Amino acid sequence: MPDSRFDDIRPFNAREFPAAMQRITADERFPLIASWLFPGRSSEELRALMLSLRSADEFQRVVMRDVVQSILDKSSTGFSWSGLEGLSRDERYLFVSNHRDIMMDAAIQQYLFVNEGFETAEITFGANLMSPGLVTDIGRANKMFRTERPGVSGASPRELWRELQHLSDYIRYALCEKRQSVWIAQRGGRTKDGLDVTDPAVLKMFLMSSPADPVDALCELHLAPIAISYEWEPCDTLKVLELYASSRAAYEKQPGEDLNSILTGITQPKGRIHMAFCKPLDAAELEAFRGLSASVFCREVAALIDRRIRSAYRLFPNNYIAADLLRGGDRYASYYDAAQKAAFEAHLKALDRYSTYDVAELRSRMLALYANPVGDSIV
Repeated sequence: MPDSRFDDIRPFNAREFPAAMQRITADERFPLIASWLFPGRSSEELRALMLSLRSADEFQRVVMRDVVQSILDKSSTGFSWSGLEGLSRDERYLFVSNHRDIMMDAAIQQYLFVNEGFETAEITFGANLMSPGLVTDIGRANKMFRTERPGVSGASPRELWRELQHLSDYIRYALCEKRQSVWIAQRGGRTKDGLDVTDPAVLKMFLMSSPADPVDALCELHLAPIAISYEWEPCDTLKVLELYASSRAAYEKQPGEDLNSILTGITQPKGRIHMAFCKPLDAAELEAFRGLSASVFCREVAALIDRRIRSAYRLFPNNYIAADLLRGGDRYASYYDAAQKAAFEAHLKALDRYSTYDVAELRSRMLALYANPVGDSIV
């Protein structure tokens, strides 16, 4: 299958890469970005370095690894991971991840893979973020490819079906012909209520690119779930405000809202971060679902992915504090101390500044966002 079929969505190829570096370093915002990410280096030095790069792998190894390290140094108190030993360096995987932050979820995986000597994955990137300009150039130079989100693109059902078919074809092409792993979120958009739930429609999209039985079609893709956990939920206040607004009227994003979420997710304190690579789905597990209708098959596989992600999710004191505050008890008091509880309550208190909202409801939604991963506190 020729690569030109996917020119409208794929990452930059080697021929296009130098021009992308030219555009990125010529952008008027480049010196400001460089000063925040690399305070010890001049923008001229960084510009010369980037203009010398010739591939996405080189860009990730020479620049993006340091970018993510700088973000983690500035905004987190520690990054840990588990399960990487369960992956083969010779295999290519379709990573299906829970989704908590627009940029950092996948960026952290890429950073880890570079550090540990794994080949990095291609990354899905919402078309709502892929308007021409700096963000798109950085994304496509970083192995990101465009995806459409239902309800966002404005496409008709027929057009959306064609876009999803195109996406499905590209994912299978990337994995099976280009031999590139792929990262995709388990649902359209980030989790905003703390419930990591795989949308069966994502699995249906995977199947669109193969006429084979669903079991065989998914086996070929080597699905591998990922659970990423943040001690302080990225953009938690923005998420709560969006849920509040959308509960009262159809929610329409304002110009610049996605970019604000990207910048907030990058810069705000995250506390500890943990990334867990779950056991990939194997043929025997999927074989148990052979003979089911496609819809039921996708629901069963989605539930299997959910169980993997929920069992691997790393709970932090904030999750237990929120669960106790929501329930009005101290069931989980052994998992946190007084100082941690005071810090979380101060974070809740900050919602008081939104006095034009129902602050009690904002508080309840914030508590649910943190409490829901505990499991038996789901609301």
